[in-house]
Amino acid sequence: MADTAAIASVDAAPILPALSEGRDVRALHRKIMLGIAVFLAVAPFVLYPVFLMKVLCFGLFALAFNLLLGYGGLLSFGHAAYFGMASYLCAYAAKVWGLTPELAILCGTLTAALLGLVFGALAIRRQGIYFSMITLALAQMAFFFSLQAKFTGGEDGIQAVPRGALFGTISLADDRALYGLVAVVFLGGLLLIYRIIHSPFGQVLKAIRDNEPRAISLGYRVNQYKLAVFVLSATLAGLAGSTKAIVFQLASLTDVHWAMSGEVVLMTLVGGMGTVFGPIVGALVIVTMETYLAQFGAWVTIIQGVVFVLCVLLFREGIVGLVARIARRPL
Repeated sequence: MADTAAIASVDAAPILPALSEGRDVRALHRKIMLGIAVFLAVAPFVLYPVFLMKVLCFGLFALAFNLLLGYGGLLSFGHAAYFGMASYLCAYAAKVWGLTPELAILCGTLTAALLGLVFGALAIRRQGIYFSMITLALAQMAFFFSLQAKFTGGEDGIQAVPRGALFGTISLADDRALYGLVAVVFLGGLLLIYRIIHSPFGQVLKAIRDNEPRAISLGYRVNQYKLAVFVLSATLAGLAGSTKAIVFQLASLTDVHWAMSGEVVLMTLVGGMGTVFGPIVGALVIVTMETYLAQFGAWVTIIQGVVFVLCVLLFREGIVGLVARIARRPL
């Protein structure tokens, strides 16, 4: 009996610290989430609300892309298709159909989900660079469709999109009122992505990312998991694009252009691919540069390139990835 107890204690020894560390990490993440919520509640009284809403929209876009790349291991060069098409449909639904903002956003999000299902079913048949090239080709098809279709307004886009009244009662004409909606959408998206990452589904995604042949040998239907995370990522990207259309009262070709796909890749890598909070920091950095360095004109793109090169050379894990490595805690 003594030997059995000794063996049990030895076996449990490495497990208990791991469980304790897991609880510590979850507690840290809860504190960060609370800190973000507090910051969002105070920020509109200190900073320009429209700037904050732009950061939140692109932060959600980057989080959606990171779900696909950082946890699914799938590099898409065409995520602007879902962001942009959702923006168009949301704007059209609000301006032409006269839908309330929540219904218009839902319409755009569902459009992105459907488009992600179709494009994803085609793209996941290939791996690596071939997968990336297919996503880029499909996104370019979406771009030229947006350019030629009558309802998109062509090069003019859809302008003067009404913000309307939330649930038909709360007017969103005031920037701070609209900011409250955008903040809730962002936090909801962040919590949903966090839950996905830490669910059994998310653990399988990480296994597929790290060793796909092994996941197949264990009996997992890898293509179904890839398609599921592709659709989830496209849907959340569409949610970000729809919200952005309401904020800026505009849907244009910029939203669906290939440069937008490159921009979200940049946000994710600068902030920290495969981290929970990295894409938010990356979006904050890039949007801040675009906003406050706009006086330099086309040089902003060059400055972004320099920042990207420095990030790759000095800290390949990204800003949050570097902090996580120093703190020895996953962020």
